[in-house]
Amino acid sequence: MRESFEVAVIGGGLVGAAVAFGLRSLGPKLAMLDEGDVAFRAARGNFGLIWVQGKGMGLAPYGTWTQRSASEWPRLAAELLREAGIDVALAQPGGIHVCLTPDELAQRAAALEALQAQSGFRRYTVEVLDRAGLAKRLPGIGTDVAGGTYCPLDGHCNPLKVLRALHLAIARAGGVCRAGHGVVSITPRGNGYVLETAGGPIAAEKVVLAAGLGNAALAPMVGIKAPVRPNKGQIIALERMPRFLTMPLETIRQTDEGTVLIGDSKQDCGFDESLDVDVLAAMAARAARVFPVLAAARVVRAWAGLRVLCADGFPIYEQSAAHPGAFLATCHSGVTLAAVHAYAFAPAVAAGALPESFKPFVARRFDVPETA
Repeated sequence: MRESFEVAVIGGGLVGAAVAFGLRSLGPKLAMLDEGDVAFRAARGNFGLIWVQGKGMGLAPYGTWTQRSASEWPRLAAELLREAGIDVALAQPGGIHVCLTPDELAQRAAALEALQAQSGFRRYTVEVLDRAGLAKRLPGIGTDVAGGTYCPLDGHCNPLKVLRALHLAIARAGGVCRAGHGVVSITPRGNGYVLETAGGPIAAEKVVLAAGLGNAALAPMVGIKAPVRPNKGQIIALERMPRFLTMPLETIRQTDEGTVLIGDSKQDCGFDESLDVDVLAAMAARAARVFPVLAAARVVRAWAGLRVLCADGFPIYEQSAAHPGAFLATCHSGVTLAAVHAYAFAPAVAAGALPESFKPFVARRFDVPETA
């Protein structure tokens, strides 16, 4: 005998958990199915940024989508604190992209101007700072730094606390969270679906595919394409240090607990999650040029994780034409977009249809037709 739910969210990472959090009013009619720690978790490579600056080149609606999520984040943090009792350490003081040479700064400024000049792009404030202007915001920057760009919409949080809080809030609302239930197959049946999982079969009226890299295999089972690929990111964690960073940089941030994180790599290595010492050394060297104080800091650990990317780097949100009760959500910015996944995508799933605002994000933009 199989269990039955109104909605089954496949994937318990940041994307799936945020969607399930937005559906938590379903209580025991909601299931979140998680493969477990054996999965290729994008969260392992997560840096914890809530980042707007520079996003949306080539797809203006993505800039708007990102800004909307950043503006909704205070609501999400407040609800997680109230419902899970966990402070996710949200801070949105703005963020900085550092440039080490004048040419790098000029190229950055030109790229941001081209970004905001796109038709339909919702403009926001970005300041281009020379070295003196940057030093006022970032005391202690190295002599190699030429300047940077600052956006007041940027911020960061503790992603480990976010994931824990989402899971706890879903469970406290009565939702069923199942680890060790990786989905092997999805079969449309009648007005719903039967999901074969590692923990046994489960039936659901609607399914949400939020399984990261696993979506590539699962999506065709419900008539959708999910052309996603892995992209390796590496992170260095330094020891806890006295507070010296008042805002995050795109590649360096100090957590709420004082730990300094360095994340400055993108590698197309397939499903290889091993550490690349040469890349780590380059990351550390650049970070020490930005903040010389880091040169003497001890490395606590380093790790790698696989991001989820599609060809153009933008999210895919899709509703199956052949099986309208099946939805897909996949992106590489699980923290940044958590708020819109909870407050925009999840309500659309509950209503049974994605509105027009999601059309720019469908996989058909790759000219890949849905399967019958």
